[in-house]
Amino acid sequence: MTFTANIVFFFTFLIAIIVPITSQPCNSYRFSKNIKYAACEDLPVLKSSLHWNYHPSSGVVDVAFYKANAKDSSWVAWAINPSSKGMVGSQSFVAVHKNGTIKAYTSPITSYATMLQEGNLSFSVYSLSTSYRNGGITIFATFQLPPNKTVVNHAWQEGLVSEDDTLKAHSFSRSNLQSYGTINFISDKVSKSDGDVNSRTMLRNVHGILNTVSWGIMMPIGVMMGRYLKVVDGLGSTWFHLHRACQSLAFLIGIVGFGTGLYIGNHSGVHHAPHRCVGITLMCLAFTQVLVAVCLRPKKDHKYRIFWNIFHYIVGYATIALAIWNVLKGFDILNARNVWKNSYVGIIISLATIAIILEVITWIWVCNKKRAKNSQNHVTIGEQQA
Repeated sequence: MTFTANIVFFFTFLIAIIVPITSQPCNSYRFSKNIKYAACEDLPVLKSSLHWNYHPSSGVVDVAFYKANAKDSSWVAWAINPSSKGMVGSQSFVAVHKNGTIKAYTSPITSYATMLQEGNLSFSVYSLSTSYRNGGITIFATFQLPPNKTVVNHAWQEGLVSEDDTLKAHSFSRSNLQSYGTINFISDKVSKSDGDVNSRTMLRNVHGILNTVSWGIMMPIGVMMGRYLKVVDGLGSTWFHLHRACQSLAFLIGIVGFGTGLYIGNHSGVHHAPHRCVGITLMCLAFTQVLVAVCLRPKKDHKYRIFWNIFHYIVGYATIALAIWNVLKGFDILNARNVWKNSYVGIIISLATIAIILEVITWIWVCNKKRAKNSQNHVTIGEQQA
């Protein structure tokens, strides 16, 4: 053969060897316990597979859940939910790998705020163990299916372990939100639920866009309108109407964004306490600002107007600071691409730069007006004395 033909043959042979190694189907896995499973399924996300034997006469299931490319200081879990489709009610088998050691335990999930605490499941578990080999974690379990339950919902997840050995919440990336489906132990079929995932992903994106535009961009622009347009001669009360219109529109859009966030949290179990608490705080601050501005704003010459101004400024700037922080936190929760987060940071930096320039111009403008007014007053007083 020619030299070129030899090269082609060599790379073809190399690929034929490498591909089966790097992308093994589930039925080619060999476990350390030499247990053979009659059924298996490569799960669609998180580089996982499920292997099982179902014994119809007793309703007992032998399961091996395998997670490839497991990180150090991480946890993996596989769960079934015999009673419902959601996260609450799931009965999970958990494996924790840290500092070269690995352990397995069971954890019933009773709330969305679970920390996967160890506890007994709602059905009998006859054996449970785990192993770590070649970068993969396997959970072995034998358990009793609930009576008349051969089709169950199942889910699988992964996350990190903190320094104090507490389990961190799993990521909210698309893959993590797609890691659930159903198992039919009679037909050995595993199905996934794409429709719900797509609708939840769309809601998450809508939630992020609405809150980024309203709280994260329009609110700061509205503050800048109120701060810098009122010193421009000839605008009169136009600056106030622009300021109020921008803030009101941002508040209305923010209400819709806040509502989508509550809906997502209540119906899909996606909770993130700091982000949620700051969002509620923002709604309270904004509602208070609107209520006080509409009902309790004194006239300009009122003796208590100074206190109203102080309150208005403090609440306004606190809202802007919390809103920017929460938008950035939202990008992290959504695992958004860096281009979106960097674009938002660029917009905020641009607005901050414009604000600094306008602040300097405003002070120069105001100081020149005061100086001119003082000079005119001196001239008027001199003319009166003459």
